[in-house]
Amino acid sequence: MSRIKTIQDVDNALAQLVEDHPELARALHAVNSAGMKVPLRLRPAGFEGLSQIVISQLVSKAAANAIHQRFISHITPLTPQTYLDAGEKIWRTIGLSRPKQVTLSAISTAIINNELDLKTLGEKRVDDAISHLTAIKGIGPWTAHVYLLFCVGHSDIFPSGDLALREAARVVFSMKERPTAKELDTLARQWSPRRGVAARLLWSLYAAKKAGRDATP
Repeated sequence: MSRIKTIQDVDNALAQLVEDHPELARALHAVNSAGMKVPLRLRPAGFEGLSQIVISQLVSKAAANAIHQRFISHITPLTPQTYLDAGEKIWRTIGLSRPKQVTLSAISTAIINNELDLKTLGEKRVDDAISHLTAIKGIGPWTAHVYLLFCVGHSDIFPSGDLALREAARVVFSMKERPTAKELDTLARQWSPRRGVAARLLWSLYAAKKAGRDATP
């Protein structure tokens, strides 16, 4: 699989996307007109990156950042075993909800028991990589897609269930209502094999329409 590793990779993919798809050309114009750029936004791979994505689920960007800062200050070094050793009192101090405590415990245990191998995900077919991740309790498709997109750098992942992407797609396609995740998944197929950069563009468009409010995971 090809990977997105640098901002030049993003720019190259954008150039091809806007050439082939007028709706994305309009989206990029709106982003640039707002004084914004489509970002690279890569995260560390492994437990560090996956835990940060779990923390960001269903909370605001500001809340996620605050929880993550407490997480990395209390879980040192940042390893699955250190997380498990910290225990519930520290987890609550960090601000982790009970579901997130359970998910991170399941991830940590699976890594320690060699049931989850984050190092080889980039070598797998995308469907197999998603299945490998979602086999862990608490990891759903959105988490798996976002991990592959931003931690592995997969070039053709599109988290169609993401609310901000659905809203941005509504604007891009001049729809009265947001498309469902299934509808957006179908629409996004035309952007393959550059759906990972198309997603970055739509997240940027959402931010531009929301006066800079970043909704990228």
